[in-house]
Amino acid sequence: MSSDRLEGVALVTGGGRGIGASIARELAEAGMKVAVSARTREQAEAVATEIDGLPLVGDVSRGEDVEQWVARTETELGPIALLAANAGIGNPEGATWELPVEDWWHVLEVNVLGVHLSCRAVIPRMLERGSGRIVITGSGSAYLPGGGRTAYPTSKAAVWRYGETLAGELRGRIPVFVISPGLVRTDMTDQFGDDAPWTPPELAPRLVRVLASGRADALAGRYLHAEHDDIEDVIGRADEIVANDLNAIRLQR
Repeated sequence: MSSDRLEGVALVTGGGRGIGASIARELAEAGMKVAVSARTREQAEAVATEIDGLPLVGDVSRGEDVEQWVARTETELGPIALLAANAGIGNPEGATWELPVEDWWHVLEVNVLGVHLSCRAVIPRMLERGSGRIVITGSGSAYLPGGGRTAYPTSKAAVWRYGETLAGELRGRIPVFVISPGLVRTDMTDQFGDDAPWTPPELAPRLVRVLASGRADALAGRYLHAEHDDIEDVIGRADEIVANDLNAIRLQR
C-alpha cells in the first residue's frame, strides 16, 4: 500500500463512480483537496461530500464545461497540481456497422476528446506555475486482441498514443502518464460476470497516488499497469525501462 503523503489540489474527471471515485477517495486520504466531476449532480455530490471535496457537474466532451471545472477548482480549492483524466464510457450495444454513427462517435468524444479538453484546460496554468502532473486512465483494450465492438478499444488506443505523445511534448516540464487500471469490476464491466479475472479495485488508485508524489516522474510517457507492474520495482528500473523503450506499445519484428 502506498504511504505517500500528498499536498495540493487534484481534479478527477469521471469521479462520481467506479474507478474515478476510488481515485478521488485515495487522493483525499493522502492529503489532497479533490474536485470531483461527473455527469450527474447526485454522483458528484455524493463522492465530494464523502471526501470533503468540490463537486463539479457537466460533460467532459464539452469544452465550456471543462473550462468551468478548472476555473472553479482553482478559485475554490487552489492551483491544480494533478489532473486525473479518468472520465470514460463503454461500448454501445450493437454491431459496429449497424450503430447510429453518432452513438459510435460519442464514445470517442467522451474518451478521447474529453481527455484532450481536460489536458488543454490545465496545461497552460501548470506551465505558468512550472509544476503539475497528469494521469490518464487508459485500458488494456488499447493493445489486447480484438473480437469485441470497435468504439471503446479504438478510443483507448487513441488515448494511449495521445498520452505518450503529449508526454514527449511536455518532457521536462509536466510529467504525463497513461495507466491501465486492469479489469476492475464496475457498472461498465459487470457484464463480464463472476468468473472474469478481476483486478483488485484498490490498485489503480494506489498507482495514481504514487504517480502524484513525483517519485515516478522519470517514467513519464510509459504505459503503467496497476496490476501487472510493481510500481516500486518499475521506479527502481526507470533508467533501464527508458533506455530499452519498455512499457510502451510497439510493433515488434
